[in-house]
Amino acid sequence: MGGSLAGLLAAHVLAGHADRVTVVERDRFPEGAEPRSGVPHGRHPHVLLEGGQMAMESLLPGFVAELGAAGAPRVGMPSDMVLWQKGRWFRRVPATTHIYTGSRAQLEELVRRRVLANPVISTMEGTDAVGLLGDASRVRGVLLRDRSGDARGEQRAVEADLVVDASGSGSKAPEWLTEIGAEAPHEETIDTGLAYASRVYRGRSGVLDGDTTGYYVYPNPDQVHAGGALPLEDGSHLVIVSGLRGDEPPRGDDEFVTYAKRLPHPLLHRWLDEAEPLTSAFGYRRTANARRRYDLPGRRPAGFLAVGDALCTFNPIYGQGMAVAAMNAVALRDALADPRRTPTTRRVQRELLASSRQAWDISAGADRKMPGAVGNAVDGGPADRFADWYLGRVQECAPGDPVVGRAFRAVLVLAAPVSALFAPPVARAVLFGQPAPSPTEPPETREETEV
Repeated sequence: MGGSLAGLLAAHVLAGHADRVTVVERDRFPEGAEPRSGVPHGRHPHVLLEGGQMAMESLLPGFVAELGAAGAPRVGMPSDMVLWQKGRWFRRVPATTHIYTGSRAQLEELVRRRVLANPVISTMEGTDAVGLLGDASRVRGVLLRDRSGDARGEQRAVEADLVVDASGSGSKAPEWLTEIGAEAPHEETIDTGLAYASRVYRGRSGVLDGDTTGYYVYPNPDQVHAGGALPLEDGSHLVIVSGLRGDEPPRGDDEFVTYAKRLPHPLLHRWLDEAEPLTSAFGYRRTANARRRYDLPGRRPAGFLAVGDALCTFNPIYGQGMAVAAMNAVALRDALADPRRTPTTRRVQRELLASSRQAWDISAGADRKMPGAVGNAVDGGPADRFADWYLGRVQECAPGDPVVGRAFRAVLVLAAPVSALFAPPVARAVLFGQPAPSPTEPPETREETEV
C-alpha cells in the first residue's frame, strides 16, 4: 500500500520471494520526474544522505552513478557548504561525506523506473486502500476502491499472503487493525510545531557558485529559525526557511524573503534580494516525529508489516526520510534472507524498526530540547539526559575540530553508528579539550588542509 520510495523499494525486495507483488497507489504515476499530489512535501528540499546512498546501491546496483548522471548535485560536507549550527560556523575542510540534493521527484522517478521494470511487480494506480481483510491472527488482504471521488463507491477485496503498509505518515492501518480485532500500535510522538516554506530561485550573484554550492543554518533551542539553499539538478537552488509554532513562515512571496532576516546572519537574505524567483512560495506544516511500535507485544496479526513513514516519521528538517526508506528495504531483504531464523512477522518488524532507530534518536533527541515541544516521548530518562549533554559538547567541538567533525557528520548521515562519537580521539576532544576555533563569519572558500 503506497508507491513512493518506501513502497517501491519494499516491492523490489519482495519480488525475490513472491510470485506476484502488487503496488497499490492512490495517485497516477507521472511519465517523468514530476511531483505527485500524494507526496505533499515532495516539492520541498530533499537530500539523500550517505547511509541512504549505501542502502540504495546495495538494493539497486549502479543507482548512485545513475543519479549523478541524471544531474543530481553531489555536495561535499563541509567543503562545499556554508554551515551554521549552535552559534558557530563550520570550517570548510575537505569533505568527509557527500549528499545528493536533487529534487525528490527526480530520485523517485529513477527508482520507479528500475523497480517497475521487474515483470513480477504490477501496479494499481488511482486506487485507495480502505481497509484490511483478515482477523486478529492474520491479515489476508486489502479492501480497495477506485479514486472516483465517491466515498460510497464499490469496494473490492484483493487477497494477499503479505500486506505491507507504505502509505506514509497519514496511514489508516492502525484503525483498520482494530476493525479486524487486532490491536493498534502504541505511538510515540514529539512535535515542535516546526513549519517551513520553500521556493525555487536562480542566483544572480556569485555567493552560491563556484566553491560554495549551498548554505544551511540548523535550528537549536537558542536559535529556533532555520533555513538554507540547496542546489537542484537544473542549476537553480531550492530555498527553505522555517520557524516554530506561533512564528511559522508566511506563505506569501514577498514575506518569504523578509522572513529570512530571522536567520543569525544576513547572507541568505542578501542573496534572495538579488536572486530571481522561479516559483511561488509553498508551505508545509506536518513535521512531528512519530514512531508506531508494531514491535511491542500485543494482538499483532501475522502477514502485516509497516515500512517508511507508516512506521517511523521524522522531522523533515533533518533530511533522513529517503535514507531510512532505503535502509528499511535493506533490513527487510536481510531478514527474509537470513538462513538462521524463520522470518516471522514480529521478527521482521523488529528489524525494520531497528533500521530506523539511529535516525529516530537523532531527530527525536534534537527536537525534545526545542522550546514548546509536545508529545508523549518528549521526556527522556537519565540516559537521554547524558546523551543530550554529550551531544551538546560534540556540537560545540565539531565546527572547528576536523576529527570530531568527521565523526559527527558520519553519524548524522547514517553512515556510522552512534558509537563513532565515543571513539577515543573523539571522546578525548569532547570530554577534556576546549572547542577549537572556528570562523567568525561565513567562510567564503574551502580549506585545503587534509583531515
